[in-house]
Formats: sequence, C-alpha cells, structure tokens
Amino acid sequence: MTSLAGVFPILPMIFTSGGELDLPGTRRVLDYILAAGAAGVVFPGLASEYDMLSVEERLQVTEALGGWIGGRVPLIVGASHPDAAVAARLASAGAAAGAVAAMVLTPHAHAGDIEAMARYFHDVHAASGIAIMLQNAPAPMGVGLNVEQVLALAQAVEGIRYVKEETQPSGHRITALNERAGSAIDAVFGGAGARYVIDELVRGATGTMPACEITEVHVEMLARFDRGDAEGARELFERTLPLLSMQAVFRWRLTKAVLQRRGLIESDYVRSPGPALDAYDQRELDVLLARIADLLPLDRVPAGSARMAI
Repeated sequence: MTSLAGVFPILPMIFTSGGELDLPGTRRVLDYILAAGAAGVVFPGLASEYDMLSVEERLQVTEALGGWIGGRVPLIVGASHPDAAVAARLASAGAAAGAVAAMVLTPHAHAGDIEAMARYFHDVHAASGIAIMLQNAPAPMGVGLNVEQVLALAQAVEGIRYVKEETQPSGHRITALNERAGSAIDAVFGGAGARYVIDELVRGATGTMPACEITEVHVEMLARFDRGDAEGARELFERTLPLLSMQAVFRWRLTKAVLQRRGLIESDYVRSPGPALDAYDQRELDVLLARIADLLPLDRVPAGSARMAI
C-alpha cells in the first residue's frame, strides 16, 4: 500500500467567467502544485467546491486528472456523496484514474448510527478497491464524530486506512487517534486550511491537506519540520497565518484571488455561495501578499508550472 505523508493540497475547480469548467486553467494549477513539490494531490474536496459540481463533472475531471498526473504523485479522489452508490461510483472512477485512496466525508444521513455509517464506508471500499480516508469535518460540512466513533469505524471497516481530522480541537483528536488506533489506521492527516499545522505535526500528523495557493511555502514548512528545524517551520507558519486567517473567511474566493494574482488562472469565478472580497479586502490581500513576497513572489511561480499573461 502507498504510504501517504507530506503536503497534499486540495486542487480547486477552476471555472470560466461564465461558470463553466475551465480544464486548461485547472491543469495549470495542478502543474503549479506539482512543481511546488507537493507530495500528492486531492480532488475534489471542500476547497474544490465539490458540492457545486455535478456527478458527471466530477467524473470528467477525475478522468482528466489521471492522465495529467500520470502516476507522478499519489492522487486522492474525493468521493463524498450522500448516496453510497454514487460515492462508490466516484471512488471507482478515482481508482480507474490511478487514485490510491478515496477521501469521503461522514454522511449526515447516518449521524448517530455507527453501524449504518460502517455499511456506507464498507460499500464504497468494496466497490472501488482503494483505501478510504475518512474525512472527519465538523458540521455543517460533516458530522463531527468523536474519537470513539472514528475508532469504531476504523475497526469495523478494514478499508478505512486514513483519517483527515478537522473537528476541533483537531490536535487533541490527532493525539488520541495516534495513541489508540494501533494498526487500525495507517496515518492521520490534518486539514482546516493548515491553520493548526504545527500543532498537528507535533502531535503526530503525517501530513496536511491545505488549499493550494501557497503550496511551496507549506512544502518548505513541512520539510523544515521533518529535518528537525521546528523553529524554522514555525517562522513560516507565523508569517503566513494572517493570509490563512483571511482564507478562513473567504475560502475558495481567497484561493482563486491569489492564483489569479500569480497569473495561473484567468477567472476567479466561484459557484459556491459566500462573502466576496470587496475593495477593502482586495487592498488587504495585496498588503498581506507584499509582506510575504520573499516567500510567495507574484512575479514568478515554481519552474514547471505555466504562467500566463492576464
């Protein structure tokens, strides 16, 4: 089984200014993520506006990703869906595209019924044949299971090999899972936009799954931590935290605003509802990016990712 560790950014779905899928723009962002040194890629996740994509759109992009990545790094396919049969179809499409795991949110329909939830995850795994990463996100996105419930699912469903822990306090939960899961779980990842990444790493998380707009900084952050330079990792974390705090409010809009400033996408269109950046926010974003220009220069992106004139 592939060992998963490191920075696995969530690839956003890029749209045209009219709201249609922008596959060339999405590929440019993927190329940037890979050139920035990411250990792998996740698509679609919450940061991909997955719930604004049709099943057919998800299948289309998943198939395309398989060809674009070509086995260079592990792909984790997002297969979250209320219907287990549809989730299984999405996970199976990921497997066909070369995905090594399917990330699946806990379904709301089975909240409070661990046996039913176990059957759901079992069915998805049995149909796809790839490992399951249980995404334990808080409500309203997920159910927000407690540690005992996550452990019960991992013990009941052999296919659940990974957990992405995002229910707060995520650090406490990561500690408990690492101490108590034994062989039932291979690894625990952090999420929540990497806003708690240092605490998660100290507690034994094997990696993080942030939004993608500062991938090279997250890669360097984890590299420093892995070679024992915790202070250097914290320095990067503290310098980028204002931007991550803004991202917590504006989510995919912030991600796409940065990607557009970096010349990777033409349109910052989003389908998901939520607050838009007004003129004051745009100026604040410019200030925050200027303060970390040595870490995230807007005049260049990592070699290997195609920059475009906008």
